[in-house]
Amino acid sequence: MDTNLKPVIAGFIPLLDSAVVVAAAELGFAEQEGIALKLIRETSWANIRDRISVGHFDVAHMLAPMPIASSLNLTSLAVPMLAPMLLGLGGNAITVSNALWADMSAVGADPEGDPTSTGAALARVIANQQEADAPLLHFGVVHPFSGHAYELRYWLAAAGIDPDRDVEITVLAPQVMADALAAGQLDGYCVGEPWNTAAVDAGTGRIATYKQAIWPDSPEKVLGVTRKWAEANPETLAALMRAFSAAADWCADPKNNAELADMLARPDLLACPAEICLAALSGRIRLGPVSVKNVPDFLTFSGGLKAAPMPVHGKWFYEQMVRWGQVERSREAESEVEKVFSPTAYLEALELIGEATDMTIEMFDGARF
Repeated sequence: MDTNLKPVIAGFIPLLDSAVVVAAAELGFAEQEGIALKLIRETSWANIRDRISVGHFDVAHMLAPMPIASSLNLTSLAVPMLAPMLLGLGGNAITVSNALWADMSAVGADPEGDPTSTGAALARVIANQQEADAPLLHFGVVHPFSGHAYELRYWLAAAGIDPDRDVEITVLAPQVMADALAAGQLDGYCVGEPWNTAAVDAGTGRIATYKQAIWPDSPEKVLGVTRKWAEANPETLAALMRAFSAAADWCADPKNNAELADMLARPDLLACPAEICLAALSGRIRLGPVSVKNVPDFLTFSGGLKAAPMPVHGKWFYEQMVRWGQVERSREAESEVEKVFSPTAYLEALELIGEATDMTIEMFDGARF
C-alpha cells in the first residue's frame, strides 16, 4: 500500500447498492483522491451499526434511516451520526411467495406491480383469511429503522392493512430472505436487489411491487459516518465523497453494467450469479417467471447534485418513525434530523455550493410531503 494514502475502513452489506463503495475501492477512484479504501463485508445491518459506533469502521454503506435512529438514541450503541451523501436511489422490491401471489392474482392484483392494485389485492386476501381464522401472514424486513420497513408499512397502510395487527413483521439479514421464503418461514419480504430477483430466479417468489413505484427516486443507502469521525477528518471525508461521486457516475453508465455485475458477483462481495445482478442494473426486472418489465430507474446511481442528501428525505423517515411509535415528536428531534441529512459537507466537497434545491416528495397514493 502507498504509505502516502490515507487509510479508510468501510463496512458494507452484500447488496447491489454497495456498488459505489465497491467501485471506488476496486477501480482506483479512492486512490486518485489519496485514500486507501479497505472494504469489510458484514452480515447484518445491526453489525454495521455497532461496528461503526465503536470505531471498527470509519464509514459505512448504510440504511438511510439508520443515522437518524442513532442520532436520536433509538438504537443500541447510539452515537450522533451524519448521512452526508446518497449512495443510491431505489433498488428495493416487495416479493411474495408463489402461493400468496396466486391468491392476490385471483382477486385482481396488477401483474405489472402497481402498488395501489397489489396492496388492494393483499387487503382482500387478508380479509378472507381473517374470516377463515387463518394465521397472520409473515413479512420480513432487514431492520426496524430501514427504508424497507417504512416502504412495506406505508404500502400496507395505504391499502387499509394495519402493519402491527393484520400481519407479522420480522427482521432478517438481506441475503437469507429468499431462502426463508422458499422454506415457508416468510410469506413475503421487502429487500434490496439482488435478493428479490434471486427468489424469482429460484422459482419460489414473485415481485408484487417495488420502491420506485411506491416512492419514486427516493434515497435507499447513504454514506454513514459518526459525527465525531466527520469532525476529526473533514478533508478525508471530502476526498472520500469526491471518490464516491466519481464511482457513482461510473456505475450509472450502462456501458459498465456487465463489468459491474461481474465484479459484484465475486465470492468476497455479493457471492451470487452475475446474471441476477444485471436485472436491477439494467432496469429489466423479472417480476415473475415469464413477466419482465422495463423500469430504467429501478435502481439509480449518480454523482454530482443527485447524490446530495436533502433535509426533506430525513424528515420523511422521521415522520415514519413517529407514525409507527418508534419516537415521540419534538422540535429538538426535528432539528437533529435536519443536521443528519444536511447537504452542506457534500456540496462543499464537490464545489456545488448554491446549486442544491430541496424538493417535494410525492408518494404513490398522492400524499405529498
